[in-house]
Amino acid sequence: MYEIVNVHEYSGGLEACVTYIHSKWGGSDNYLYFFDAIVNSSLKQDHLPQFYVLVIQKQIVGCYGIIINDFISRHDLYPWFSSLFIEVEHRGKRLSELMFEHAKKQVMAMGYANLYLTTDHVGFYEKFGWKRLNDGYEPSGERTKIYKQSLINI
Repeated sequence: MYEIVNVHEYSGGLEACVTYIHSKWGGSDNYLYFFDAIVNSSLKQDHLPQFYVLVIQKQIVGCYGIIINDFISRHDLYPWFSSLFIEVEHRGKRLSELMFEHAKKQVMAMGYANLYLTTDHVGFYEKFGWKRLNDGYEPSGERTKIYKQSLINI
């Protein structure tokens, strides 16, 4: 059975979560960035940021985060769903939907009406009810798509 666990509550330790998330989203020169961000994330359910791991039989097989800004110009929009990753051998089981639903519950409990994400994927997030909002810009100046999930009437 799959379980979504706050990184601060993972039985294998916080550093294992940092190492995992960094291995999926980081680079050779930014481990400390990920370490500092994740270690200082919140365990309180009503505070941001939060990072989660997807676990089966005590093994991490995926991750996601809920953050204030996902390196995008639209600082007026938050919170952001970020860092979604599922190991290849666990894909095709609608685990991303499980993580989306988990994130929506967390964000709704915080009192937010919407959840956002930025991506260059086309067609994936729409399958799960995400609506294309508009474009924003990354620090590099590159344009990126912004999606919104309305949490009202869920």
